[in-house]
Amino acid sequence: MNTTGNHFAGLPTVVMNLLILNALVFLFTLLNPIEQITGDLNDLLGLHYFTSPLFRPWQLLTHMFMHGGIGHIFMNMLGLFMLGPKVEYRWGSQRFLTYYLLCGFGAALLYMGWLWFGAHEALAVISSEDLNAVRAQVVTGAEEGMRYSYNNPMIQQVYSLLSTTMVGASGALFGVLIAFGMLYPNVEMIMLMFPIPIKAKWFVVIYGAIELFSGVAQVQGDNVAHFAHLGGMVAGFVLVRIFERNNTFYDNPWQ
Repeated sequence: MNTTGNHFAGLPTVVMNLLILNALVFLFTLLNPIEQITGDLNDLLGLHYFTSPLFRPWQLLTHMFMHGGIGHIFMNMLGLFMLGPKVEYRWGSQRFLTYYLLCGFGAALLYMGWLWFGAHEALAVISSEDLNAVRAQVVTGAEEGMRYSYNNPMIQQVYSLLSTTMVGASGALFGVLIAFGMLYPNVEMIMLMFPIPIKAKWFVVIYGAIELFSGVAQVQGDNVAHFAHLGGMVAGFVLVRIFERNNTFYDNPWQ
């Protein structure tokens, strides 16, 4: 994504430090000089479902700084670089950081809820013996093909639920995106897939609709956490309304 008009003269504190921290964590993950101690850092720091044996409370925070590849982190950090500064300049560093993290938490919660929705029937019928077997298989890091060693599709769903890992700053970034669209609705932006200038408010609406459709469609092979993106947008919408409730300039941002 891109914005037209004046370029930012400099990066504010939080945006700059988030860019640096994400880059350093990504580099450390690639090298992982302490892998023998930590194991796979994505398993340790990426977010797992709340009842997974691999879940740890810190993952609610650390998953925002983990990424699945160079393309993943590049697009997230590009979006933060382009959109974050104007929002941080408006709110100040402390409020912007609070907003960013809360959007990331909101993204995690909605995504976990979507995972539960997809597997709650399986969780209701699976026996405790099979559940314990699946949990053990998740912990030992069974080979890819072993997840289908069970003939019961319900057990396959539970395995997928407990072994899924979510990483990335996308949820927090989508919060920044909706904040930008609500605070600066008439700034023209460019969508990479449609290289035509479009007002930020419509950019947000279109992007949100695409994410909702993609999340519900569940196209085979699509490993993007679309409902995490939507969770970041929902949390962001609520927080912007709270942060701007006394700002008369914000009374009708969609005009």
